[in-house]
Amino acid sequence: MVISKENIYKALEQVMDPEIPVLNVLDLGMITAVELDGETVHVKMIPTFAACPAVDIIRRNIRTVLEKELNTPVTVEIDKTAHWSSNRMTDAARQKLLDFGIAAPQVHNGEAYSEILLQTPCPHCGSDNTYLRSPFGSTLCRAIHYCKDCGQVFEHFKPLE
Repeated sequence: MVISKENIYKALEQVMDPEIPVLNVLDLGMITAVELDGETVHVKMIPTFAACPAVDIIRRNIRTVLEKELNTPVTVEIDKTAHWSSNRMTDAARQKLLDFGIAAPQVHNGEAYSEILLQTPCPHCGSDNTYLRSPFGSTLCRAIHYCKDCGQVFEHFKPLE
């Protein structure tokens, strides 16, 4: 395969988040730069949460997939000049989360975090009649909610500014 930015981004579509396997690193807005230096591909990324335990796995998966697809050396580094925000997620990512049964983070513009966290629609029935059961979910980036209308417990990908 020819090494081009287009082919690099195409290959990055295959790098899935290990904690939410329906989302790739592009869906999540984790890639901040892709550069070609001769035959070497350099990728800069940002984790979704500062203490995300999956960062090393994601870096390794990016390198593995790109090296396999492009047959060229790849470096992956954390971009320390950028910070991830849930607003970086694509609309497709938000829909994939809902289809997976996780409430997507609301797009926000500086609103109070607690208000956003409390007003989370149910991904199963769409009801706003929900409440926060725990700000701590199965991973650092999720909270647990309960829907009073359909009786489902669901996770919510936390908004982050």
